[in-house]
Amino acid sequence: GNPFGLSNTLTAGIVSAKGRSHVGIVDYEDFIQTDAAINPGNSGGPLVDLSGRVVGINTAIFTRSGGYMGIGFAIPINMAKSVMDSLIKKGRVIRGWLGVLIQPLDEGLARSFGYEGKDGVLVGDVTPDSPAEKGGMKEGDIIIRYEGKPVPDVKTLRAMVADTQPGTKAQIEVFRDGKKRTLYVKIGELPEQGAIARGSADEENLGMTLQTLTPELAQRLGYDADLEGVLVTDVDPLGVAARAGIRPRDVILKVQGKSVDSVRAFRRELSRHDLRKGVRLRIQSGENQHFVFLRKRK
Repeated sequence: GNPFGLSNTLTAGIVSAKGRSHVGIVDYEDFIQTDAAINPGNSGGPLVDLSGRVVGINTAIFTRSGGYMGIGFAIPINMAKSVMDSLIKKGRVIRGWLGVLIQPLDEGLARSFGYEGKDGVLVGDVTPDSPAEKGGMKEGDIIIRYEGKPVPDVKTLRAMVADTQPGTKAQIEVFRDGKKRTLYVKIGELPEQGAIARGSADEENLGMTLQTLTPELAQRLGYDADLEGVLVTDVDPLGVAARAGIRPRDVILKVQGKSVDSVRAFRRELSRHDLRKGVRLRIQSGENQHFVFLRKRK
């Protein structure tokens, strides 16, 4: 590496973890975590094993001081090679696109849908006119298998779809209304950044995952069937939503006094406000309603 301009620097460490995600660096995260010292200037350098084989590309560190704190991240070499091949052949990175907002499936949500399996991710929303919508996928589907392989978590499915060649007709097994169904979805090409309204960008930036509250889901969670709003299914404990006091299973009823009855309505109302100045939300939490003030740090 070349940390702080000191060329030909070699540092040593161990692989602390594989498949590290939720780091907040890029959309598709599957990092190798290492405690080998990585500092400014090391990014782009190789992570090698004891035989000198390149196993990753040093990318980032977790730090509160701006310097090394014992937690570094490298892109696995197989992922880097895939990107390299795409750049050589196409001049840009080509990734597959399904067009769904997916979220982790905890035990409570699984039971609320009558699902008793262990693997799977929940479809929280389907992008209009996307490959998923055209292939018959619906909000509330639980994706169990992709191209015959089990889907244990969100990051795995994202990686599977991203690695699928656009135009491929993917076989996707879902759980819906108490039954397993097989869908065949023609995978599209992920549009350039900003070309589409990304399904989960706003919610991820706020540190929460959302789903439109249906009458069936409301009843399963102990709410009145006629309650309209947006269900909070997951909250990052270090995110903006958690700091505002929002918790999983809360229902967002209003944004700055305007009622929201779907995830799309929530995003629309949220886009009208500057989150650096903050926005007021009306929340249903159990039997009680209250206000929270949501504001991003400047």
